[in-house]
Amino acid sequence: QARLVESGGGSVQAGGSLRLSCAASGFRFSDLWLYWVRQAPGKGIERVACMSMLGGSVYYADSVKGRFTISRDNAKNTGYLQMNSLKPEDSGIYYCASHGHALWEIAAMTAQLFPYWGQGTQVTVSS
Repeated sequence: QARLVESGGGSVQAGGSLRLSCAASGFRFSDLWLYWVRQAPGKGIERVACMSMLGGSVYYADSVKGRFTISRDNAKNTGYLQMNSLKPEDSGIYYCASHGHALWEIAAMTAQLFPYWGQGTQVTVSS
């Protein structure tokens, strides 16, 4: 069964850090782009970052540039999102997803775009 499972979310104060993990199983993780997206309460899905299969191409949302770092370890079938200098506006449910193509130009992302989509992990940043 193909699946993505996120972990590492939690509650932190502004300025703190969290590292999210995304464990893939049941499909060739290394053949696909890795995405991190998030959804705040009452808002649509916002793209956060994505990385190509071997890590040669990386994209970040302007709102997280310089604070978040996406990475992947294909040998472990795992993706990561290191989040530093967290702000209250970073709060939401964070999802990892995988796709065979670069979809970064699609600003309005939905789960239906992705063949693989995790269950999400909650991140809460208090001021």
